[in-house]
Amino acid sequence: MAETYAEERSGEAAADEGLLTDERVKLAGMAVALVFTAVILGFIALILLEYVNYDLLFSVVPRFVVAFVRVVIVVVISSVLAVTAGVFVGLGRVSRTSITHSIATAYVQFFRGTPLLFQLFIIYLGIPSLWPPGEFPISEGYVVAPAVFVVDWTFITAVVALTLNHAAYVGEAVKGGINAVPEGQMEAARSLGMSYVDSMREIILPQAWRNALAAIGNDQVILVKDTSLLTVIAFPEIITVFREINSNQFDAWTPIVLVAVTYLAITLPLMRTVQYLEDRAEWGTGDDDEASGGLRERFGWGERR
Repeated sequence: MAETYAEERSGEAAADEGLLTDERVKLAGMAVALVFTAVILGFIALILLEYVNYDLLFSVVPRFVVAFVRVVIVVVISSVLAVTAGVFVGLGRVSRTSITHSIATAYVQFFRGTPLLFQLFIIYLGIPSLWPPGEFPISEGYVVAPAVFVVDWTFITAVVALTLNHAAYVGEAVKGGINAVPEGQMEAARSLGMSYVDSMREIILPQAWRNALAAIGNDQVILVKDTSLLTVIAFPEIITVFREINSNQFDAWTPIVLVAVTYLAITLPLMRTVQYLEDRAEWGTGDDDEASGGLRERFGWGERR
């Protein structure tokens, strides 16, 4: 009876294998993708042909261009600061000094464990409340470009909150990148007389950067989308412009189209840039057993005596 059961199971397995061929799986996947694409394109066509007011659309384009410029300025400043701070956070996370490691860990846990919206409120509302009413020193802004760019408390809040929040995520990416470097790389560098700092700077961090590049790039795309939360602090960004137009014109779809175009105008080039940097990263990974020889060849060191 056991043999009969085994034969039946073998027959069922063979039948299943015949059904799930690579070709059939590919065809099924293509069919699902085509149906999904057709539905999405049909929905977009319906919106563009039936629900978009093109007179209104072209009249509000300049407002979205100004919002685009504001968001790009915030993103560039916040991104540079977040990546720079994130490197130090990541180094703190792998530090052998307990105090440094504990502080970096607490920082990451707080900013990853609380919503960005909460952090915006702490900075935008909480800090000014520490002064008597009307005496906050940054209550007035500095006009850099009239009607386009003003450095005021709202702008400072946006940059500081985005920087602090995303530095935590970049720090975790850097930590993961460092941990992905084979331990033999550090051991080989130290055996050749390099200090810990020099080993990290010359050997570990370049490879860690390559390992973490995809995660860091993805976080910068998320940073762009996180600027949509700045509408709650009255920062005149893309979503703020959308809300103003929708409330005045009672037309949602026309500004929604421009919102999508504006965000994609930022995120698509950013994603292409990240992909380009990933393709340009050509550092070898190497094996632990070959680490010492690879370092000697890379830096032109001879045998130490």
